[in-house]
Amino acid sequence: MELTERIEYDITSHLSEGSTPCKLTVAALASHYGVSQTPVRTVISKLIEGGKLIKLSNGRLQAPETFDSTLDSQPQPTLGPTVDPYQAILREIVQKSLLAEETFLREERTATHHQLSRSAVREICHLIAGQGLLEHIPRRGWKIRHFSHADLRAYQDTREVLELKALDLAWDRLVKTDLQAMLVGNIPAKNSRDFPMIDNRIHSYIIEKANNFYISDFFNRHAPFFEILFEWEGENREAAIETVQQHHAILTAIINGDRKKAAKALSHHIQLNHPVLDRIGMTQ
Repeated sequence: MELTERIEYDITSHLSEGSTPCKLTVAALASHYGVSQTPVRTVISKLIEGGKLIKLSNGRLQAPETFDSTLDSQPQPTLGPTVDPYQAILREIVQKSLLAEETFLREERTATHHQLSRSAVREICHLIAGQGLLEHIPRRGWKIRHFSHADLRAYQDTREVLELKALDLAWDRLVKTDLQAMLVGNIPAKNSRDFPMIDNRIHSYIIEKANNFYISDFFNRHAPFFEILFEWEGENREAAIETVQQHHAILTAIINGDRKKAAKALSHHIQLNHPVLDRIGMTQ
């Protein structure tokens, strides 16, 4: 069974019982299932089309008052351990470090939530501790490092330098048809209540085409932060509108062969389109 099918089945199972797996937002569902935003959006679109979810005028989702369950007669396995537990726990830790929701990660509770043994959770925590995100405190558990605004601003500055360098290295390898497909994938809002559709592929595309191990290593190492910021932008309508506009500016400049304008648009996008950073609960 495909990942999107598993997610769809699990959400539908909850809705048929009058419950939800978590808060009905793209970011919350992606975090719950330990996946990126893309498969969640695919499932949501399918559930809305099938009448199993309702999208309100303000963009929020809710279950219909009467739910007609049309689940397959063949029993399907639940998501549980089929999701990569390392990635799921890593994303959970990253979100808590950004939001400062909780100081410690408890092995027993984490093991129960992810349907793992405590020894499996402990092994994963040791791996994540190697990235500097956790610290083991005897008899208390795993302390989550909280990221301050200064930490994230430093990350943004480093990201800007490396992504601009990647653009420079990749320039002659960028394929116009690929760029045009990404341009089409960034769809502006149709009206004052609609949400735009964001296609973030331009960033990973530039990094891949740069063919530089050290640049790729930085973005791979910090991918969880990168992806979560993208998801939060997608949940903030004003930020999402700006993201689509800025992606259009970057892609159009590259397609037109204007290297200087493309670099300027990319720099502007990286530094100025993160209003979520100003409202998350971090220390200064």
